[in-house]
Amino acid sequence: MHFRHLFRRKSIDMILAHAKNEQEAGHLMRKDLGVRDLTSFGIAAIIGAGIFSTIGNAASYGGPAVSLLFVFSAIACGFSALCYAQFASSIPLSGSAYTYAYASFGELVAWIIGWDLIMEYAVGNIAVAISWSGYFCGLLSGFGIHIPDYLTIDYLSASRGFKEASELLAAGMPVADLPGELAEAWRAWTMSPALGGLRLIADVPAFAIVVFITWLVYRGIRESKRASNIMVLLKVAILLMVIAVGAFYINPENWSPFAPNGIGGVLKGVSGVFFAYIGFDAISTTAEECKNPQRDLPRSMIYSLIITTVLYVAISLVLTGMVSYHLLGVSDPLAFVFDRLHLTKLSGIIALSAVIAMASVLLVFQVGQPRIWMSMSRDGLLPPVFAKLHPRYQTPAFSTIITGILVAVPTLFMNLTEVTDLTSIGTLFAFVLVSGGILILDGKKTPAGNLGRKGSGKFRVTYINSRYWLPVIWLGVFLILLKLDPEDLQALISFDRLPGETVWDVVKHKIPHAAFLIVAVSVTWIAVKKELSLIPALGLLTNFYLMSQLGITNWLRFLIWLLIGLVLYFVYGARHSRLKTLR
Repeated sequence: MHFRHLFRRKSIDMILAHAKNEQEAGHLMRKDLGVRDLTSFGIAAIIGAGIFSTIGNAASYGGPAVSLLFVFSAIACGFSALCYAQFASSIPLSGSAYTYAYASFGELVAWIIGWDLIMEYAVGNIAVAISWSGYFCGLLSGFGIHIPDYLTIDYLSASRGFKEASELLAAGMPVADLPGELAEAWRAWTMSPALGGLRLIADVPAFAIVVFITWLVYRGIRESKRASNIMVLLKVAILLMVIAVGAFYINPENWSPFAPNGIGGVLKGVSGVFFAYIGFDAISTTAEECKNPQRDLPRSMIYSLIITTVLYVAISLVLTGMVSYHLLGVSDPLAFVFDRLHLTKLSGIIALSAVIAMASVLLVFQVGQPRIWMSMSRDGLLPPVFAKLHPRYQTPAFSTIITGILVAVPTLFMNLTEVTDLTSIGTLFAFVLVSGGILILDGKKTPAGNLGRKGSGKFRVTYINSRYWLPVIWLGVFLILLKLDPEDLQALISFDRLPGETVWDVVKHKIPHAAFLIVAVSVTWIAVKKELSLIPALGLLTNFYLMSQLGITNWLRFLIWLLIGLVLYFVYGARHSRLKTLR
């Protein structure tokens, strides 16, 4: 196989022609989504568990000024959203970043991002399902309904927790004094039935919600959109009620000082706040089921970002106004604040909102994953069965079932707290490639390849010359860095070793930051020299910066996952590529 074949691209005309052939062959999906439904999907994906946890931790660092951080993060995320919108308008197909990368970077990179999205969606949904189970069981307990502990915890957590609890008990600690999670694990292990030497422990609620959501997605996009619309309506109504009630208990003195720890304190929460917005990319996977994708997809992406930003800002202002910011560094800040002010009746409502919010996230990503597999299968990179549509429901039936199995089964016995950041790094990688794809295609002078030319799509990213604005932006960043706490800057550039650390132990954690600096300098130089569009350049830079903040451990896990994907590509995808047979 020649090296150049790895980067063979499908022109936009070719992509659209292949899609037309699929439709003429009877592989037509039901077009049932309008801008309201797509906006609902976006809100469903963005307002998830993050609003019940991310805000608290970010506010404990930045104080009330975290509300501005949500605005800044929405703008940064908006750079990528605009790039997604331009691609979705020009290539209205169910492939998301995978299809966009095929048109801009070529087949190998398209496969990599497709494989990356498998990790993003599947791993993310496993973690969301496990979290949903915890909130759901807590909600039931408020009504006096208690599910046995061995049916609400995964096997690994129960096993590890039991061993740790046993050590504490052997040291003389009473059972009643065990910490909450260890007590739950100890009860689950000791009370669970056994089959031979195997304890029958599984997180049944997590498994059940994934099975139900998968069944809903399998039945059709119409059923999925109705469920999404209902859940979004309920959770937004509940959040508006929380904002309205909380507003009566705001003490303006809690907003002073507005940024108690300065710019450095505000920026400490930037990663967590930004990750509250990841998920709008799932909207683009439903392109073939939209009534008017070229118009409605861009609008829905922008609408969902604006609506969720307003909600996040309002919630953050209410929380920091009700109690002092330094009390908010807890895992459930909404429930904590209302309990502290003796508004306990709202706790159950907040728990219900959390259950609905996470179920809607599950729904959107279970819709998205099979459609990406379907697109990869159409291109020959996966077996044909992944592209097969159900004759009645017009959904990618086999892909939907496999997605359900890959998410549901691990929820029974796995604890993914150590790998949930893979979802974040995977999403940011997709954002980087989509932003970079616009730069590549907009840099071409051929009308067929240039997405920025008039007439190539309903939506185009507004052209702003990087030559004039990017240096000014970097100057602003430099001035902000000068305002940071000197200790924060020293920790970033210092190579001081702690006792017992080797030089490598210190250096390896600087590698992601070094990679960002190399990319930042290169992209800035090219963008200024070739006068590239500013918005996609900023999208690439901001998302790669956030990737650099996730640490070397997550980078290594991410690279290992990509290497596994490359093996599969060369074993199957490269040999069966439809593009290979056409040339």
